Amino acid sequence: MEPQNLTCVSEFLLLGLSDDPELQLLLFGLFLSMYLVTMLGNLLIILAFISDSHLHTPMYFFLSNLSLTDISISTTTVPKMLVNLQTHSKSITYAGCLAQVSFFSLFACLESLLLTVMAYDRLVAICHPLYYLVIMNPRTCGLLVLASFFTSFLTSQLHYLMMSQLTFCADMEIPHFFCDLSQLLKLACSDTSINNTLILFIGTIFGGVPLSGVLYSYYRIISSILRVSSSGGNYKAFSTCGSHLAIVCLFYGTGLGVYLSSAVSSSPRKGAVASVMYVVVTPMLNPIIYSLRNKDIKSALWRITHRIA
Repeated sequence: MEPQNLTCVSEFLLLGLSDDPELQLLLFGLFLSMYLVTMLGNLLIILAFISDSHLHTPMYFFLSNLSLTDISISTTTVPKMLVNLQTHSKSITYAGCLAQVSFFSLFACLESLLLTVMAYDRLVAICHPLYYLVIMNPRTCGLLVLASFFTSFLTSQLHYLMMSQLTFCADMEIPHFFCDLSQLLKLACSDTSINNTLILFIGTIFGGVPLSGVLYSYYRIISSILRVSSSGGNYKAFSTCGSHLAIVCLFYGTGLGVYLSSAVSSSPRKGAVASVMYVVVTPMLNPIIYSLRNKDIKSALWRITHRIA
């Protein structure tokens, strides 16, 4: 089988979650609903932060950036899947596929880093409350977000450059609902050892290091909380961390689930189904978790509703 140079490849075929024609309409309705809930929930949090001065604090600044990242992750993958389901087409252009790889890598890395920054923010707020506004000043907060973005951007461009050097065989079918990097590497005819090493290295750095930072932050936080004598003080201190901890468990838990399912299962389709939790469900649940457990967010949204009414 003759390999084709990547520059000559015009399109790939996304096989999606199922070949059953009867499921296509159901999948379209389900994913459209989840995408709309994701957009609405995260946009409301961003709107609440922008419009309510009570939320102009480091914690909500980072939360609004996390919401923007969740919108971006969903928008990178879901709209194309919806178009393919509606038009009964499975094609995605070569440029579109590489764009998905690049943007998904960018926003997945960015979310991981933002969660670590948010853990550090809670660490400073609980362990060093008197110096909180001095340490987490607007300039520091802005630099932390910018550093996270540019680090993620460089990583995504590295993936893009590595993918652009590969050659592919005639089989262009991707057993996924978006251009998953690991599935693309399986289609390549050229040597992918460097790419696989790069994925392992980046996965270790952007998975292991941020998670270690989060775990260390919560070790310090819990140690500090246990030194507080009053139960009311314990509850108040930890209540500010509950939502963030839930999102951290959801993000890394679903990511680990996707990795384990692809490693254990021989069916790529099962890995694609597991990816739905990571790519679609997690960005949808994040704003729900924060709004349900956060009185400030609920109060801000209530004031916005009264203004509109």
